[in-house]
Formats: sequence, C-alpha cells, structure tokens
Amino acid sequence: MFDSTSYSFPAYLSAKKSVDDRALNRHVWQSLVNALPPLTPESPLRVLDVGAGTGVMLERMLEWRLLTDAAYTAIDADSGNIDSARQSLPRWAGEQGFRVSEAGAGRMLFERDEQNISVELEAIDIFAFIEREQNLRKWDLLVAHAFLDLMNLETTLPALFNVVSPGGLFYFTINFDGATIFEPEIDSHFDALIETLYHRTADERRIAHRPSGDSRAGRHLFHHLREAGARILDAGSSDWVVFAGPDGYPGNEAYFLHFIINTIRAALLGHPQLDPERFSRWIDERHHQVEQGTLTYIAHQLDFLGRVPPRL
Repeated sequence: MFDSTSYSFPAYLSAKKSVDDRALNRHVWQSLVNALPPLTPESPLRVLDVGAGTGVMLERMLEWRLLTDAAYTAIDADSGNIDSARQSLPRWAGEQGFRVSEAGAGRMLFERDEQNISVELEAIDIFAFIEREQNLRKWDLLVAHAFLDLMNLETTLPALFNVVSPGGLFYFTINFDGATIFEPEIDSHFDALIETLYHRTADERRIAHRPSGDSRAGRHLFHHLREAGARILDAGSSDWVVFAGPDGYPGNEAYFLHFIINTIRAALLGHPQLDPERFSRWIDERHHQVEQGTLTYIAHQLDFLGRVPPRL
C-alpha cells in the first residue's frame, strides 16, 4: 500500500505537470499566443503569476516558446512552494540550456537564444501583495493556474484586476467545474455521495472567515468575469484525464493519483454522513487500483483568456 507519510505538495505539483500539459486547452493557448503584443528587450512582457506554486507555469511558457522577452513575477502564499521554486527553477533552466544569473534585488535572469526572462519569486498572501503593489506596479498578463477555484471569485477578480494594466490580458487555467470521476465504480451510490461531500468542502471552505472556494468555479467565471468588467476572448475545457497505458501511468502520475485520493481522505475523514470503516475501505481500494494500474481519473475544468477593463 502507498506510504501516506511520503506526500509532499511540491512533489504533487511536479507530478501533475504532465497531467496539466495534456489538459490545457490548446485553442485557448493559441488565442493567448495571438493576443500577445510584440516582445522586445526594450518592451518585455510583464507577467504576474498568482498562486504560482513551484513555478511550473513559467517552465511551460518557456518550453512552449510563448515568452521571449519578459519580466516574470511569481507569488504564492506557501513559502515552501516558493522555496522549492528557488531551488528547482535555476536547475531546470540550466538543463534546458539557459544561462542563469543573478539580476539583483532577488531576481534571476534566464537567457537562451532569443529568450531573455527575468524572474522574481515571492512568498506572500495575494491580498497583501495587491494592497502593496496596486499603486506601484502594473502587469501586462495575469496568470492564475489551478488557483481561482480556491478563492471567492466575486471579491478576488476585481482585486486582481487592480494590478493589471488597463486592457491587459488574463489567462486563467484549470478552473475546476464540478465533476470528479473515478472509474471503475466501487459502489455507484457511495461513489456519488463521496463526490458530493468532497465538492461541498470546497463550497464551504473559509479562510480568515471569508468564503474561499467554489466547486463550480469554471462555469461561474463566465458571470463573474463579466460582472468585473472583463472581456472574455476565448474559453474551453481543460479536463484532467489520467489512465494507465501499456507501460503504466505516464511519468509520476501514479503519485498524482495517490495524492488526489489522500486529499479526499483528509477532507472527509470523520464526516458524519460517511461510515468510517466503509470510507476507509473505499480509500484503500482506490489506492490499490492505482497500484494495479486500473484506476481512471477525470476532473472537469475550464480555461479562460480575456482582457481586463480598459479603465479600472
């Protein structure tokens, strides 16, 4: 049985990179490519990545050649994630052929061929960051990856737009939208109850006494973005689909699945509507299915590209 003591959130973020790479909506991605202004050393793209984790979105944007000249700011409230990013990003960049150097004020510079990227990492609460920066700096592109479904959309979106240049772009990806599917079924009614209760934990989440989550954030973003004055340029599904092929699960995706199962266990442990022994057997069976390569996991999500209001 999988050793639950080995769970690490940075390791989970690393393991899900290949899952996200498959999931990201390529039509929305191409719309982002088409919407970017010309980038030059004299006019680099200013990118703000909120809830940036260990910096995997930066890696992806460099791998997929989205960014040439850019100033990339990545923030996350979890200092452990940012510490991991400070260690892993220079190593990853070196392996990709970038020249890595210090650029002063805690910044790093990645240079390769036509790509010149300055990188700034900070562990800070998103609202503290906005309060500090909204009258000092503005960014051209706002990125939120697998993040907004953890927030209160009604209050978070207008706050975020305060640090984006008027008419600037936003790219919001992997926004959960109310479907968590495990196959094969163990017990259809019990499976459905666990899914319902798990989603409810997101809807009822509170941080500092504020609502902080939405299990249907994807579909609700259409309304909340328009209410915030934003213009949606493109949107599309970005579902996670994880299954074992002839050689098993790709990369480290078995770890990703074990982590998801353990997240559900932690969220629902002791829930009054679940028989504890039955729930424990359900969790053990799902872990066993991963080890046997028989579990398929699907989560429904949506990606968005758009522009913030021309005047804030």
